[in-house]
Amino acid sequence: MADETYRAVEDLTFKEASIELEQVVRALETGDLELEDSLEKYARGVELLRSLRERLATAEQKVRVLTDATTEVVMPTDTQAAPSVAFIDE
Repeated sequence: MADETYRAVEDLTFKEASIELEQVVRALETGDLELEDSLEKYARGVELLRSLRERLATAEQKVRVLTDATTEVVMPTDTQAAPSVAFIDE
């Protein structure tokens, strides 16, 4: 385990980071790891979780910006002020 090399978190896609984090959690939950290996896995999990949270926050901000840009204030139409067409055919 101590020889395991990891790809840089920033090189992982969101999905890859999520899958790796899930694997880290499963490995830690088994309780079969040595203390040093558990600490290494835990540190990697913290790193992955931090990256995933930052990515989600960035994505949420982008969605807010896009939503705000497309939301227009629509003024209600005053149908009472519209000319009547009742007299056109008379």
